[in-house]
Amino acid sequence: MSRKPVKRSRPRSTGKSGKRGRHPATGNIYFVMMMKLLLLLILFSGSRILFYVFNLGYFSGPGTLEILKMFAIGIRFDLSAVLMINVPFIIMCLVPFPFRYNRIYQGIANGYFYLINSFALMTNFGDTIYFRFTLKRLTADIFSYVGVGGDFSKLIPQFLHDFWYIAIIWVLFVVLLVFVASRFRVAHQGAKKGAGFGSFAGNTLIAIVLMVLAVVGIRGGTQLRPVSIMTAGNYTQAKFIPMVLNTPFSIVKTINHEALKSVTWFKKERELENIYTPVHHPGKAGFKNYNVMIIILESFSREHIGSLNRSLDDGRYQGFTPFLDSLIRCGLYFDAFANGKTSIQGIPSVLSGIPSLMNESFIQSGYAGGKYSSIGGLLKPFGYTTAFFHGGTNGTMGFDSYTRLVGFDHYYGRSEYNNDRDYDGKWGIRDEEFFQYTARTINGFKQPFAAALFSISSHHPYYVPAKFVNVFRTGKLPIQQSIMYADYSLGEFFHTARHMPWYRNTLFVITADHTSEGYYPYYQTDAGQYAVPLLFFKPGSDLRGKSTAVAQQADVMPTVLNYLGYGKDYLAFGNDLFDSVSAVNNFSIHYISGTYGLMKDGYYMEHDGSRCTALFNLSKDPMQKDNLAAARLPEKGKLELFLKAYIQQYNNRLIENRMIIDNNR
Repeated sequence: MSRKPVKRSRPRSTGKSGKRGRHPATGNIYFVMMMKLLLLLILFSGSRILFYVFNLGYFSGPGTLEILKMFAIGIRFDLSAVLMINVPFIIMCLVPFPFRYNRIYQGIANGYFYLINSFALMTNFGDTIYFRFTLKRLTADIFSYVGVGGDFSKLIPQFLHDFWYIAIIWVLFVVLLVFVASRFRVAHQGAKKGAGFGSFAGNTLIAIVLMVLAVVGIRGGTQLRPVSIMTAGNYTQAKFIPMVLNTPFSIVKTINHEALKSVTWFKKERELENIYTPVHHPGKAGFKNYNVMIIILESFSREHIGSLNRSLDDGRYQGFTPFLDSLIRCGLYFDAFANGKTSIQGIPSVLSGIPSLMNESFIQSGYAGGKYSSIGGLLKPFGYTTAFFHGGTNGTMGFDSYTRLVGFDHYYGRSEYNNDRDYDGKWGIRDEEFFQYTARTINGFKQPFAAALFSISSHHPYYVPAKFVNVFRTGKLPIQQSIMYADYSLGEFFHTARHMPWYRNTLFVITADHTSEGYYPYYQTDAGQYAVPLLFFKPGSDLRGKSTAVAQQADVMPTVLNYLGYGKDYLAFGNDLFDSVSAVNNFSIHYISGTYGLMKDGYYMEHDGSRCTALFNLSKDPMQKDNLAAARLPEKGKLELFLKAYIQQYNNRLIENRMIIDNNR
């Protein structure tokens, strides 16, 4: 009787070298963990390369060696971020107990790994585009921005529509992450090997050593202080800091971050005040109850204005603001600079004279609940009707709460407009219709009034009504056709207002909330990327010409109040631009990526709060090619002294809630 042949079973993979199996890397849990983290480092470096490529116009300038140096330094920040966000995964791998080999337990650990790192890569790739609008890496204030009504539910689909290729690249990176990381699997036989006391003791020792190394990696080394956003400034100019950093690092490092620290560079208050004080002591000249109309135009960089850029394109540059060009000839114009890169930073700078010199905007910070005021709040006791107009959805960026808090009695937004036939589908009511609504509403106000109008249409996705698509020119930047539409809306507003009884008794102030991305080289420099227009216009007045004084958004409130003859003490971190005596002390300041930028006395200085990192003579070097930070210049010492006094006044007053001047004492 013949025997039946015995079917031999194929041996299972043990994960050891030389044996067959789908997962040749199956084995040691420590090896698997480190290979997955190494894969993340590689993907983070890949996302930095794409960040650089997609923003090549902004990062042009440094040579190949300098670029490679920044990429190499960036690995230090990538390692810190990778270890920080994967701490739970690392701990789950290092616990010295046999249950760490359990399939369900490993599934939970790997699930966390894939989820958190997919999100981290998403923030990196999202910043590849969003960076163009803010010129800094995203920080934790993005969550506050969503919380105060950033209209993200409507904007995210639009961003995906406009920048779909970034989403595809992100998906490919996530697929690569899952595909490669899943090739490394923990051998479940390790549970038996790790059951004895000797193995437990050995695994505990390994866990302690690896956790110590992880802590060193998170800190960025064994130095006294862990690496921070400001640390990147030790290796490169402020302009290139975002390329050294990564977005997950920036977000994690600013969660629950104390925005401001009390400083005491100047021990005596009199010494501090002699260098800089935000307290204004106006004279007692007669008060003029002119109406005040402040118009803040979304993303109106100076670059878009033809009359201010005659030399561009060999004198052929037309610009995109024909109406504003005509109005500039009728008023007093200043080449100003924004105090920030976002709307939520720009509005309090203009209306309250308070810039956002911290990683988060002033409105979103923990200091927003303190006492502070605005043009509306200070003029209201003089019988002014005060109002803020913004065509956006009510609650957007918390502007309704902020303006009411600082003394604007009325807020007019999309809800008050109450006609969604004029809704642009993204941000709010179209500029053309909302500007007309503003003029008609103001016409019903009791005079005098102090009102502010903030436009929306020249914000991404750059809405232009269909009837104007073939009317307004396109330019080298996607925003420029919508700039023409906003400018047209502004012209129609003035055409309507000109026939209203309040027009000739009104001081108009026109500026921007911040700049857009720049195209021409000057508007990509550290100073030029903040360049905005600032125009004061009053029908029939002698406010004419163009001033050469440095100006900033925070100068609007003191300039307006002093022009009206406001006689009480008040606080603002800017100057009266009409005061020729103090014009020599005019300045502009901003803060980005842990670095202060100060324009004063013909120089532009970057400072990290402890040392000068860059210094340029703007009159001789407007393109900022020759860094004088290492030179021994008397101007450098004077600028540093002024900046430290400014920071001390700003930080300490916000921390101590001393932003209101009590005139009754």
